Amino acid sequence: MNQGQDQAKDSHKTFGAARAVRAAGAARTRRAARTALAAGAVFALAGGLAACGGKSLEEKGGAKSGGGKGDIVVGSAGFTESKVLAEIYSKILNDAGYHATVKTLANRELYEPALEKGQIDVVPEYASTLAEFLNAKKNGPNPKPVASSDIGKTVEALKALATPRGLKVLPAGKATDQNAFAVTKEFADRYHLKTLSDLGRSQQKIKLAAGEECETRPYCKPGLEKTYGIDVTGIDPKGVGTPQAKQAVKDGTDQMVLTTTTDATLDNFGLVLLKDDKKLQNADNVLPVVNAGSAGDKEIETALGKLTDKLTTGDLIELNRKVDAERQKPADVASAFLESKGLVKK
Repeated sequence: MNQGQDQAKDSHKTFGAARAVRAAGAARTRRAARTALAAGAVFALAGGLAACGGKSLEEKGGAKSGGGKGDIVVGSAGFTESKVLAEIYSKILNDAGYHATVKTLANRELYEPALEKGQIDVVPEYASTLAEFLNAKKNGPNPKPVASSDIGKTVEALKALATPRGLKVLPAGKATDQNAFAVTKEFADRYHLKTLSDLGRSQQKIKLAAGEECETRPYCKPGLEKTYGIDVTGIDPKGVGTPQAKQAVKDGTDQMVLTTTTDATLDNFGLVLLKDDKKLQNADNVLPVVNAGSAGDKEIETALGKLTDKLTTGDLIELNRKVDAERQKPADVASAFLESKGLVKK
């Protein structure tokens, strides 16, 4: 994620009959999407969600709740930062008059199709990573890259890929996060490693603790092999930057872990980041992505935009630290953060 912010804004027309028609249309879209869950393929996805600890996607209600503006389901991936951001989005939307809940799915391969179908309505995303995910989804496993270090161009490329899928990309903010790779300090010292290029030249065999999707994602195993010549012998599917993944590297079961540049607990495990000196990872600005039919209203964009304007990279590190190091609950951390920033009514 780079410094900069997409400034494209839609005109604000939320009065009278037009507003009522939009609200009714959104409700019909959500109900239709939920009804479609009877399809067999969707049952598998819903089962995956239930396994992650949330209610089945089939239980997402279509009716408005408590006289509010409607139900909104915020999707979350299975790592700390995504969980906290999803809780923050949910609380902001609740404060704006919606009935928002959070559903956690393991990874983008699960939540992005659910977002397209309207089974979830909004997710906190990362501009470059989602752009390349949709690029590969459209053009095959090895397409010409569309993301870059230019956040403006990256967001425009993302919009071009997302819009035909019924997704609306909201403006990006200054907060950034990137994928990163860490080894133990002892391992780095032994083989004189400061960069990923150093690791490739060392010819060490590397078992990588990461999400199972790392096997095919271009920034992960394929990129490490192609860009740096790193010998990745296998993926230990313990997740992205999870305590279990970092512990496996600390114990020597694995040699490297996929984490993020905002990981606040690396020191606790004796880990250090290796510099991505050939820029395998594009910078990723945090931004909301919504289902255009069920959550494309200007009111939702305005509510989430208040957060986007204030969120910083330092905030992300601190939010992660409170959950991962202090063991606070993501929902509690989200509430305290929003109150400290004056983003919700106390």
